[in-house]
Amino acid sequence: MINISHAKIRIMKKLNHIALLLSITILAMACNPNEKQKAGQTQHAHGSATNETGHKTNPGLKADAPGSVVLKDPDLDALHQQYQLLTKALVVEDVKSVKTAALAIEAGARAIKGTGSMATAAAKISSTSDLKTQRMAFSTLNEAFIALLKDSGLDRGKLYVAHCPMALDDQGASWVSYTREIRNPYFGDRMLTCGSITETL
Repeated sequence: MINISHAKIRIMKKLNHIALLLSITILAMACNPNEKQKAGQTQHAHGSATNETGHKTNPGLKADAPGSVVLKDPDLDALHQQYQLLTKALVVEDVKSVKTAALAIEAGARAIKGTGSMATAAAKISSTSDLKTQRMAFSTLNEAFIALLKDSGLDRGKLYVAHCPMALDDQGASWVSYTREIRNPYFGDRMLTCGSITETL
């Protein structure tokens, strides 16, 4: 009898141990889906925020330090604000904002004498959603814009001409920047810092 009682006690202990393990397993299984669901909700919320404020849909692009640079020609100065928005939109590859800024540049350039080639390049940028074509036309726009800036001069501040020798399939291309920091509009994130400052205006 004593042996049977001990055997029963051992079996009961084993059963209790198994029951405890099963309870822990069931509890863990019950908790994990909740954790996954919470994680999924967090990731979904983060994804939504990224979509709302991400680079590709960037309605909040603004000119850097407005007023820190003032051109002598007020019409060209207004055009320059749009140029800066265009450059930033190309850096982040926001095609919609690229087209919007290019349309404003085209309209402004048509009102300024001697900016025909700049208006034509801006029109080409605004007429396409192909980023490569936009960047090619941006290079042409820059050639005209840099020449205009040199002719006009600045009342206040400094502008920098940056150049990337690898842009446009190693043809090289330039752009105008408020700062000496290189943020390449021809490559964006792929080669954001490719290039160097070649002139100060």
